Amino acid sequence: MQKRSVNKVILVGRVGQSPEGRYTPSGLSVVNYSLATNDTKSNSDGNKIDHTEWHNIVSLGKQADFVTEYVKKGQLICIEGKLRTQKWEDKNKVTHYKTEILADSVTPLEWKQDNEKVEDKVSEPAENEEELPF
Repeated sequence: MQKRSVNKVILVGRVGQSPEGRYTPSGLSVVNYSLATNDTKSNSDGNKIDHTEWHNIVSLGKQADFVTEYVKKGQLICIEGKLRTQKWEDKNKVTHYKTEILADSVTPLEWKQDNEKVEDKVSEPAENEEELPF
């Protein structure tokens, strides 16, 4: 096995539900949300078959605060991150696995407000406003 390896994921898709953030006991902001990616293939009969893959995404810290405030259901976003698999055993001693994408960056590719697409949302910040962290 090579000493160097790469764990890199890039996804462009639509958010499944509006993310709801929470805080760990130590005060770290965390948000879990889903992202749908779609693929269309033709079968042997020439009929198109759509397949939707759902991805579990985790954002932490200031990124989690950003996602919680600005990312909405149905919004097209780009996620860059790495795969992380969690393993646990339930009370019946059955082992479970969950693979998530730990986001390094979240880039909105469109803006939504109250579940409506908003065109030309990007504008110059006022003198006393902070710029968004992306």
